[in-house]
Amino acid sequence: MKLRADEVQQLIREGVPMAEDIDFRVQAIEHQAATARVPFSERMVRPGGTLSGPVQMALADAAMYAAVLGALGEVQMAVTSNLNINFLRKPGRCDLLARAVVLKLGSRTAVSEVQLYSEGSEGLVAHVTGTYALP
Repeated sequence: MKLRADEVQQLIREGVPMAEDIDFRVQAIEHQAATARVPFSERMVRPGGTLSGPVQMALADAAMYAAVLGALGEVQMAVTSNLNINFLRKPGRCDLLARAVVLKLGSRTAVSEVQLYSEGSEGLVAHVTGTYALP
């Protein structure tokens, strides 16, 4: 583990200002993994009363980035080269949680998986896979 959760959160909020807009928070960094959250806000709700897809995608992408930063250190020029999301169920009107795991860390790419959950629920809201290109 190269960086702590608070260091990763600071890097992401400085480098990706939108993370501040959704109040992205890194809760934990483990070996090639990260846990993050976006606190619930009425301004993120879309018609139908659910958290918008872009908020879910932003959390998943930032959680993958957090796992990569935690594993490698300050690689701020790592960029998303692929993101695939499957929306599985309507998220609750509560905080959205992400658990990101780096499945393969190579010299040029990092392949990750993210599971999104509504706080207090075990049912998966979305399943995400993605790849980061490494500098």
